[in-house]
Amino acid sequence: MSDIVIKVAADIDAPPAEVYALLSDYKTGHPTIVPEQYFKDLVVEKGGQGAGTVIRFTTMVMGKEYHYHQVVSEPEPGRILQENDLDRDLMTNFTLDPINNGLQTHLTITTRMGVSKGIKGFFEKLMIPMALRPIYKKELQQIAGRLKALQGSENLARPTY
Repeated sequence: MSDIVIKVAADIDAPPAEVYALLSDYKTGHPTIVPEQYFKDLVVEKGGQGAGTVIRFTTMVMGKEYHYHQVVSEPEPGRILQENDLDRDLMTNFTLDPINNGLQTHLTITTRMGVSKGIKGFFEKLMIPMALRPIYKKELQQIAGRLKALQGSENLARPTY
């Protein structure tokens, strides 16, 4: 199998610690940043805060429903939050880099997934990135909006893609 890599990034007007706290809180924070039209039924099976958290959720993309079962790790606590699927070759990283003397965060969402062989894989390589990039852009906007609401200050995601 070969891989697809989808990467989308934005600058967030919040320090990395605040962004990371929101992302790593799978009980109350993370559910507020996933676009409702695509993500359904986010359930925390174990943990709920960062590494060791186990989640289940459903997505609806291009008219098809997909079910995911993932475990969260923190390869670099405070900088990289990683979701690894337990049932398929799929991994998503949230990577945070400080900018503007640590007052803002450059946040990158990167997904790597295996694709099928043959013609099916060819179409997956064409269609999956086109479907996921807009979802991730919306998620980055929601992260910025949620942090703005939490801070009570101006907070916008500025795309860097």
